Amino acid sequence: MSDVGSEDFDEDQSYLGEYEGDRNEAGERHGVGRAVLPNGDTYQGMYENGKRSGQGTYRFKNGARYIGEYYQNLKHGQGIFYYPDGSKYEGSWVNDQRQGHGLYTYPNQDTYEGEWLHHQRNGQGIYHYNDTGSRYMGTWVMGKIESAGEFIHLNHRYQGNFLNNNPFVFQPSGPGKYVFEIGCEQHGEYLQVDQDRGDAEEDEIVSTMALKWKPKAVTGLSLWTPAKDPSSDGEGLASADEKGGSKPPTPET
Repeated sequence: MSDVGSEDFDEDQSYLGEYEGDRNEAGERHGVGRAVLPNGDTYQGMYENGKRSGQGTYRFKNGARYIGEYYQNLKHGQGIFYYPDGSKYEGSWVNDQRQGHGLYTYPNQDTYEGEWLHHQRNGQGIYHYNDTGSRYMGTWVMGKIESAGEFIHLNHRYQGNFLNNNPFVFQPSGPGKYVFEIGCEQHGEYLQVDQDRGDAEEDEIVSTMALKWKPKAVTGLSLWTPAKDPSSDGEGLASADEKGGSKPPTPET
């Protein structure tokens, strides 16, 4: 699944509906108050000069809710957004968008913790798989993996570049290495190779691209220096499967 953006849950900006609470001399909502909006949403918290400002709780009629800081009617500061599908974001908000450092928990209990920009994963972050305990550590740019990263499993890890040809898969590409807890490394590279389909019609030529690990050497432990993937022209992008992206294939021994 993709990240659920709070832009899908528009807050009622009207001043109609029921209101109980403090007001200033101009009659504007100011201080502590509770409002029931015309669309059925509710807000309870702080107001300043007629607008939601400060700490408050906004409940959507669809079951979503936001608990946190507001400024000029916008989510701004620290807050928690609970989504109807069971996912949750806890962290920094800027002008109604996830921005800064935050932790997103998905319905399957996978998590992403790291930097955000305009609702997208952007900067350094860690994606954790709840079912296996595996983790991906790397850099994101507007929701996609860029450059080198590290996939950490129970008894080994993979360090290398990743390719963005499938929006739902962590797919390694080019040179990299597997690091094993027993104290050795297997160096090599991932290649895209043609794989003929055996169930194709007799006169039909069908091939699919498969990912193949080509081992080159086994060495002792060494410092990891990310290698540039020449086929990616320096970009090396890949995207995460929001429900639990697939892991790099197991190395050949």
